[in-house]
Amino acid sequence: MSGDQKRPVTALREFFTGAGLLGRGLGLVLGSPRLFLIGLIPALISGVLYTAAMIVLLRFLPDLSAQVTWFADDWSGWLRGTFRVLGGTAVLGLSVLIGILTFTAVTLLIGDPFYEKISELVEDRFGGVPEAVELGLWESLRRSLVDSLKLIGISILVGIPLFLLGFLPFVGQTVIPVLAGAVGGWLLALELTGVAFQRRGQRLRHRRLVLGQHRALALGFGSAVFACFLIPLGAVLVMPAAITGATLLARRSLGRPIEITNTASL
Repeated sequence: MSGDQKRPVTALREFFTGAGLLGRGLGLVLGSPRLFLIGLIPALISGVLYTAAMIVLLRFLPDLSAQVTWFADDWSGWLRGTFRVLGGTAVLGLSVLIGILTFTAVTLLIGDPFYEKISELVEDRFGGVPEAVELGLWESLRRSLVDSLKLIGISILVGIPLFLLGFLPFVGQTVIPVLAGAVGGWLLALELTGVAFQRRGQRLRHRRLVLGQHRALALGFGSAVFACFLIPLGAVLVMPAAITGATLLARRSLGRPIEITNTASL
């Protein structure tokens, strides 16, 4: 097999390995009610806030659809109606994409001490972090806030073009959602690994560099999380497993072992 043939196969294998890390995280969480409960509390708080926001969005979606397709006001009934549907679909799709990404950022901020604990327990089971850097609570929160705001800004900048492309017939309802899933998966991988990288004193720029060297692995993990977050209540229930899996993703990307060395219960 030539080198060009091997690379796609390797990338595909890494993609599914990354997706499997979420499964391993889920297994660890299900085997430890303590981990699940620690991770569920901040996710529930965020879930209530975002559910309320989604209800409001759906209530006003017809009006928003009419506003973003103002150019079709004088068109014939069926054509205007078609663009209203496309406009509503684009608004909803953009809102879901930004909602998923900001949900993660907001939940990580709310639950920073909780997720620090989860990540620490997981790392201890897989060999610990000899290079750990001690950060105070406020410094940790400050760094999390700055990095989260950067990622939210990137999400909005990326979301706007995807929103506009969503108006394209057929492509906007087929290709663009897949592209949004890939972009969303990458940003989720960057967000969720923040806790593990911060423990090592590394910021967002370090995450981008390290995960960029393992892009297929990170995309596989992030895309799996993104797909789970699309399921009603999925973001709330999967968040503990996502943090656990992200810790494993960070360790693997940094060349640290992800085989259990400490068999004590989590």
